[in-house]
Amino acid sequence: MTAALPDFRLDGRRALVTGAGRGIGLAIAQAYAAAGAEVTLCARTAHEIKRAAQELRAAGFKAEFLALDVTDIAAFEMEIEARSPFDVFVNNAGTNRPKPLSKVTEADYDAVMGLNLKAAMFCARAVTGRMVAARRGGSVINMSSQMGHVGARDRTLYCASKWAIEGFTKALAIELGEHGIRVNTICPTFIETPMTKSFFEDDAFRASVLSKIKLGRLGQVDDVTGAAIFLASDASALMTGSALMLDGGWTAG
Repeated sequence: MTAALPDFRLDGRRALVTGAGRGIGLAIAQAYAAAGAEVTLCARTAHEIKRAAQELRAAGFKAEFLALDVTDIAAFEMEIEARSPFDVFVNNAGTNRPKPLSKVTEADYDAVMGLNLKAAMFCARAVTGRMVAARRGGSVINMSSQMGHVGARDRTLYCASKWAIEGFTKALAIELGEHGIRVNTICPTFIETPMTKSFFEDDAFRASVLSKIKLGRLGQVDDVTGAAIFLASDASALMTGSALMLDGGWTAG
């Protein structure tokens, strides 16, 4: 008798992805829909997520959109309370303002920590509160970074936000384990997206990044979707409080 194959399908599950207008978030939402989930794309950019949801529905998948700034915590909580509970939550919305600490302003701090940490924590609180009440478990995936495990020049603020997310994830996994809710992080290296495109126009920066990625290439959004499906599905049923590294070997040393 052979062992059963792991189940990566998401049929019958409701998934919410923030920061889903473009880049990693959009790719994950598309992958979830293809895996059978009913996907809700959330972002401030209403035109982007509306178009993406329409395209998914036109392809025969289940998708809707939620045009919302996740830093508006009260509005997010109100929307979550008004909807059926989600089974999968990808806490993906984030930002970065790379610069040395000597040039970091309070406005920079408020923008980065307000989205990457504060909004992420309170969004998770809202979604997992509904998961607990529904008593059917779930999966929370906090989008972290390799910078949640190492340091880098001009990344003091970003690293602070992602190291905090790693600690938050472990603590929340402990709190929610008894409810059958798993909480993990995905930790990508530099991924080519609209947000990072301008960084790589600097040849010296691009060369520096590639010198640290042992596989010798930048990441693509498709490199992240497999991990996102794994963590959302029953294939990772015993995994919680963990960080899934997608860094091409950057943190290996």
